[in-house]
Amino acid sequence: MNPSDWLDTGCRPPQRLPDSVDAALGYLAHALGHPLYCRWTLAALKRGCPSLADAKREHPAVFALLLEHDTAIEYWERGRLRVVPEVAAPSAATVLERALRQHRRRFRAAAPDDTAGNAREGTAVTRTGAPSQDLAPLPAGVEPAWLARAGRFANQVPLTNTLGVSDDAQAAKLFLRERASHSPHTLRAYLSELRRLAAWCRREGLGPFSDLTRQDLIAYRDALQAPRQDAAGAVTRPAPASVSRALAAISSLFAWWHRVGYLTVNPAEGLAAGRRARMTWTPVRFLSAAALTHCDAVAAGDAPAGVPPVLWMRRRAIWTLYRYGGVRLAELVWQEEPALPHVEVDDARQWTLHVLGKGNRLRAIPLPGACLPALRAYRNAMGLPADPPAAERLPLIHSERGPALGASGLYDEVRALFALAAARVPAADRAMRAALERASTHWLRHGYARTLVVDHDVPLPVAQALLGHASVQTTAAYARTGQNEARAFVEGSFGAS
Repeated sequence: MNPSDWLDTGCRPPQRLPDSVDAALGYLAHALGHPLYCRWTLAALKRGCPSLADAKREHPAVFALLLEHDTAIEYWERGRLRVVPEVAAPSAATVLERALRQHRRRFRAAAPDDTAGNAREGTAVTRTGAPSQDLAPLPAGVEPAWLARAGRFANQVPLTNTLGVSDDAQAAKLFLRERASHSPHTLRAYLSELRRLAAWCRREGLGPFSDLTRQDLIAYRDALQAPRQDAAGAVTRPAPASVSRALAAISSLFAWWHRVGYLTVNPAEGLAAGRRARMTWTPVRFLSAAALTHCDAVAAGDAPAGVPPVLWMRRRAIWTLYRYGGVRLAELVWQEEPALPHVEVDDARQWTLHVLGKGNRLRAIPLPGACLPALRAYRNAMGLPADPPAAERLPLIHSERGPALGASGLYDEVRALFALAAARVPAADRAMRAALERASTHWLRHGYARTLVVDHDVPLPVAQALLGHASVQTTAAYARTGQNEARAFVEGSFGAS
């Protein structure tokens, strides 16, 4: 294929791609925000990293492959980077053609009468640590062209607009690349909130983003906080924490745009409570000790009718990992490239769970001995040794229809155990039944944190490391007392003489 036969319609005016495949791959990597095709050797890896230890940490899959092969190819396929030996890799031209067809909303084959100028040769290749995503698809009813505009507050002066772009779509993509590319969880959250704001703007006849006034954003905040009526007629109010997260994402976008010169003003200044809200956040979704003990007893019991023994053992293992590991829902989802999560077993047969948390930060969590019988029983039921061997690269939790259970499957398994436990609660204990019916995997994470910080006075830096919190302030929130705890402290300090 000839790359110059393709047009990039995301720029104004549209431009032809460079003539060579390598230059076109570099152009697309810069435009899409993630690498497309890289040829690695040990020499190239050493040039890009201060030491071999840094190379192993930053590019673990590439490093491992180069120990057995002279050359490795890292290429983009189906939404993620893959690393294979050079002999097993597709050609650079094949990867380029796949990327162009995957992003056909932006790139198209040039017609004979197209007069767009040639793309600049030697466009810089931007390498990022993690893949980025485009803003498309936008919410239903929102045309892609809606965001590819500039509003009244967009800075049209090239001297002070350091982004070098002239429409909201490109500016939003650069914001996501810089602020959210380090974590897929953060990226999904930002995309969700930007799409929600875009849908609201379309309904109200406003937009694009750079055209919104402060009054428009306050009206959006009011819309987020407004009560809603479900299909059954029940009226509910959005949780304050959910509204705060939504506003924080929007405020972050406008603040960054203003800071880099894309906006002349920041209409979202002070829209979200920001740091003050985080400092006053207190987790409230907990299960009582009695409820957790009841769930543990249900999990330790026999399989309910209709559930095969192997699937019941799997459910017990999933419950055990969330209950005693304090992990986030997505942290137990199997990832092929880093072979995570995985368990390391020491000489004393003690288990340590290794997961990849937010910000692609590795975390090691010692698992207590109380949870090991359920995990070993599940492995035995699967025909595996009770303790994982050092070289094992298998998912912790299997799936009947694939190699590993995904996030929704893990969530459903925990919810199924909560539902079973709720059904077995005595009829008189309505509060426990209601709590179990609402509980989710994150309630178990809150309970794990509270057990560490409150019940056993674990030092905050240690608890922070176990929980994977970026800020110790988040960990400290679990130590904040409610009125009942405060009264107990006062009574204990100034009891009747």
